[in-house]
Amino acid sequence: MCAVSALVAIEGLDGAGKNTLARAVTAALRADGATVAALAFPRYGASIHADLAAEALRGGHGDAAASVYGMGLLFALDRAGARDEITDLLGSHDVVLLDRYAASSAAYSAARLDEGADGAAAAWVADLEFGRFGLPVPDLQVYLEVPVAVAAERARHREAVDSSRARDAYERDSGLQRRTGEVYRGLAAAAWVSRWHIHEDGDSAADLAAAVGAL
Repeated sequence: MCAVSALVAIEGLDGAGKNTLARAVTAALRADGATVAALAFPRYGASIHADLAAEALRGGHGDAAASVYGMGLLFALDRAGARDEITDLLGSHDVVLLDRYAASSAAYSAARLDEGADGAAAAWVADLEFGRFGLPVPDLQVYLEVPVAVAAERARHREAVDSSRARDAYERDSGLQRRTGEVYRGLAAAAWVSRWHIHEDGDSAADLAAAVGAL
């Protein structure tokens, strides 16, 4: 188990399998005796900012989705609204596992602007969310690396079997998904904000759980 409570964020493209990996890691950690709390972003249905962002990505609110920084701000406000909850969970669990966190906005915003991990958008996200909003900094960020075509097919299948999971504008844009993957790799290589770990599709969830438990 972790010597102190650890905040771990799992990142990746839409359809990469983040939720599946998070559940597998949670099960492995709990089997080893760790207490684990899980939280997913965006918090659709629980956060007005997340819901507004989702509506914008499906054509609502005029040209709101066209603003990269405007969308980034909505997602950042969603996470800011969960700051106290994350802090409380860290105080009562060995591991707090997040399905997406601030790096999602850094990656997607930079990709939309054709910037890299060292560009203005990623720096703005870090300053806003960890500086101004005071969000807890993750101890480890995990990039679930999955081929773009595989992630896209999973997202299409998810949409086909669950009408509530219709793909939004980001998920339908294959070019954006490809660029976002490139930014994610850049963020990991630069250790953006904190330490990163690359988890390739097919890697063992048990091995990742062991790495988390050793934090």
